Amino acid sequence: MSDGSSAADASSAQGEFREYHWAYSVMDSSRVSTCLISMLLIVYGSFRSLNMEQEARERQERKRKDNENMKNLLTGEPVTDQQGGAGKFATLDTMHALCLPLGASVSLLVMFFFFDSMQLLFAVCTAIIATVALAFLLLPMCQYIIRPCSDGNRVSFGFCGRFTAAELFSFLLSVSIVCIWVLTGHWLLMDAMGMGLCVAFIAFVRLPSLKVSTLLLTGLLIYDVFWVFFSSYIFSTNVMVKVATRPAENPVGIVARKLNLGGIVKEPPKLNLPGKLVFPSYHNSGHFSMLGLGDIVMPGLLLCFVLRYDAYKKSQGVTSDPGLAPPKGMGSKLTYFHCSLLGYFLGLLTATVSSEIFKAAQPALLYLVPFTLLPLLTMAYVKGDLRRMWSEPFITQPTSKQLEV
Repeated sequence: MSDGSSAADASSAQGEFREYHWAYSVMDSSRVSTCLISMLLIVYGSFRSLNMEQEARERQERKRKDNENMKNLLTGEPVTDQQGGAGKFATLDTMHALCLPLGASVSLLVMFFFFDSMQLLFAVCTAIIATVALAFLLLPMCQYIIRPCSDGNRVSFGFCGRFTAAELFSFLLSVSIVCIWVLTGHWLLMDAMGMGLCVAFIAFVRLPSLKVSTLLLTGLLIYDVFWVFFSSYIFSTNVMVKVATRPAENPVGIVARKLNLGGIVKEPPKLNLPGKLVFPSYHNSGHFSMLGLGDIVMPGLLLCFVLRYDAYKKSQGVTSDPGLAPPKGMGSKLTYFHCSLLGYFLGLLTATVSSEIFKAAQPALLYLVPFTLLPLLTMAYVKGDLRRMWSEPFITQPTSKQLEV
């Protein structure tokens, strides 16, 4: 009787494990790592962007004061920088938001049809861009290391410009990482390059309003859904998955074959281009969790926008729309950034659960966009900020003056 009872208990336990297998898969180390790293990249990139904007504003203020001090010594009007350092950032407008999904579709088709003939170009261009982005990611760490033994002076390199010791150190370190990645093809180095691309894109690209943000994310949602779910009906294969998982020939191997060095140089591995973050599972050997960089960057641009608006509203004392007074329970503790970050986490969790349930690749933006955008729009309407955030959130409206007769 005891043996039969043990067998029944074991069978029941196995049945329960199979029933809730998707829940265990969601909590896999690769899934958890993907979620945590993507959220950290968005938070870090957003605060890095805000810090760069504040530093540019401080430099503009110091420059304005210096110009005012020189006004008594020089003739004419003082020279001022009206941009305030804004030239560093690329701001997307409505036309960019409408054209970006179309441009992304064209790029995807080019990589799908001409990848074999252009893979060397793709690999070289990706390595160059990733080197610069990784240097930007590593710069704060290098500044912390170099600070005790550096005076902060810039070294001139002719037409290339002037650079600090920390900037040179971060660039050399990023070049070394990219070179090792080319020789080894290790997934961790590819992830480091992808992280640099995410942070650099979030930090330097700006969304000016909630209107542009909504148009951009809605267009990219349609783009993601079409190329994941419907491209197989036209091209007989999932174009998005095919392009994302296709490895490229190693440039070192191509050069070695052209120079007839195949017997001397060891054949290097093929390279997975850093268009995604890949994390292996420690419990399931051979299993990887993958998340495209666009699924981090595009929602990250929205979170960067709302973080800037939170800071601007706090510093300028911007009031809500007088016609829509926020309720008493909606205080300043829950910011738009917190709301959007929570929505991103829930959207990523939903996408992960869906991929486990349906056992197929899911367009992450299908879940990330509604979970980040809809709560933000609702919160902005309830707090009375929707009208301002929709059109010109960072322009202080002048107070209308009425002439009394």
